[in-house]
Amino acid sequence: MDSRMYPEGRGQAVAKAVTFNGAPFQFVTQMANILRTRVTIANVNLGIDLLPAIQGIRWQLLDAKMISVGGAAGAATTVDITATQSAASVKLLASAIAALTQSAVLRAGAANAVVLADGASFALCDNNAAIRASKTGASLTTATHIDYFLEYLAVLAS
Repeated sequence: MDSRMYPEGRGQAVAKAVTFNGAPFQFVTQMANILRTRVTIANVNLGIDLLPAIQGIRWQLLDAKMISVGGAAGAATTVDITATQSAASVKLLASAIAALTQSAVLRAGAANAVVLADGASFALCDNNAAIRASKTGASLTTATHIDYFLEYLAVLAS
């Protein structure tokens, strides 16, 4: 590794790797990262981490998209991306079921894809807090999976 990458506390980009859900998960701090993951509706109904809680790391969402796979999403009220900001749980993105039709890309901020006021969905999240996939209302039905596309920063906590 290039010696100019250290020490980590000076804000340089640093490659990190952790084990997450039994598999290697890699990201680079201080630079945009992209995650694409397919989540079963059973896991969306239960709630599942998209980005893990890691001590010393604060996630910052830059953009998000969802695609309903296997059919239009049904029964629930919204499919959400949640996080913790200032010790409170927040919905970074709340996507109305009506917008999650099969194979359609739904982007944060589009019609029926609500983000927090004044750009708060794109603010730094708390240290050691996950970004999660979940739902609001009844259990999600009809679709088999939801594809999540996250563009994010991993910021070293100070």
